[in-house]
Amino acid sequence: MSTTFYMPPMSMMGPDAIKQLGSELNARNFHKALIVTDKALVDIKLVDRLTEELSAHNIAFAIFDGVKPNPTENNIEQGLKLLSAEDCDLVISFGGGSSHDCAKGIALVATNGGHIRDYSKGVHLSTKPQLPLVTVNTTAGTASEMTIFAIVTNEKDETKYPVVDKNLTPIIAVNDSELMVAMPKFLTAATGMDALTHAVEAYVSTAATPITDASAIKAIELISSNLEAVVDNGENREARDAMQYGEFLAGMAFSNASLGYVHSMAHQLGGVYDLVHGLCNAILLPHVSRFNAALSTERFADIAKAMGVDSTGMNVAEAAEAGILAIEALSESVGTAQKLSDLGVKQDKLEFMAINALNDACSLTNPRKASTEEIINIFNQAM
Repeated sequence: MSTTFYMPPMSMMGPDAIKQLGSELNARNFHKALIVTDKALVDIKLVDRLTEELSAHNIAFAIFDGVKPNPTENNIEQGLKLLSAEDCDLVISFGGGSSHDCAKGIALVATNGGHIRDYSKGVHLSTKPQLPLVTVNTTAGTASEMTIFAIVTNEKDETKYPVVDKNLTPIIAVNDSELMVAMPKFLTAATGMDALTHAVEAYVSTAATPITDASAIKAIELISSNLEAVVDNGENREARDAMQYGEFLAGMAFSNASLGYVHSMAHQLGGVYDLVHGLCNAILLPHVSRFNAALSTERFADIAKAMGVDSTGMNVAEAAEAGILAIEALSESVGTAQKLSDLGVKQDKLEFMAINALNDACSLTNPRKASTEEIINIFNQAM
């Protein structure tokens, strides 16, 4: 079976990478950018790092700072109105996954028309390239700055769905680790566990390839050995750089191998309860992993090795379990080992979320198929 690999044609990485952006945009003759971000990043003046770079290269801009933590269809519609009113020829997202996903929706609908929901009932449904999109990343977690995924919330029916489309791929992704130094401990931890989940789910995905495997395993190595250090000390530049590369590699893996039940279930928790995505992944990952390890035992034994587990003397099943225990230990050490019930999740929504999870596109590549009852059981284990 043939495969296709998607990623941005240009990625700028490392400390002060954003300082390369203005000249590159000038070379492409862009005139005005719609900056898509959230109000908190504007208020702490982190967005100034971007606007100063644009101004220095005579590139005009307008700012849409209405992005919610779980970006909504309405956020995309609002951004589209400002894009049109300001006559922008470029979209630049600034922030984490919420900003990038919202910007992707804006850029895709701007050229293809309709509603973002129109592109969620399959994969690669758009017919035209999106308006040029540049992503400037400030977290080491979602990898949305370089993937073909966008996650959107429908507030009316409490669902959260992925849009998977090759035309969501940014033309330039910027991962400047200096923009990540000020990230709070909890956000660092939650986004880091999100990145780990990407790598684990991509490695056991039914669509995995040698390229995605290599990316996923290296991502697990980098994240597992650096996340605790960067949560403990956000000024640790070496750990920040390592996490930046780890989350990017995880993005390379899952953007092309897709994901599994952790993400399809976490999407429902975000849609119904508006919970932090990375935290939901951290809570669900060990439980889904044990469900999958019954079928993908050797793959989870590989994950254990990447997590730094010494499996000498263990059989494959024991090594797989040791890897899952290592995931739990890392989550505990960074403060994400919580319970869904502590976050306000109620029993009466579990069946609704389980049904929607199985209809989520991420479920298609989970290595072991589950019934609605089995998904409910996993939710219960995490309660």
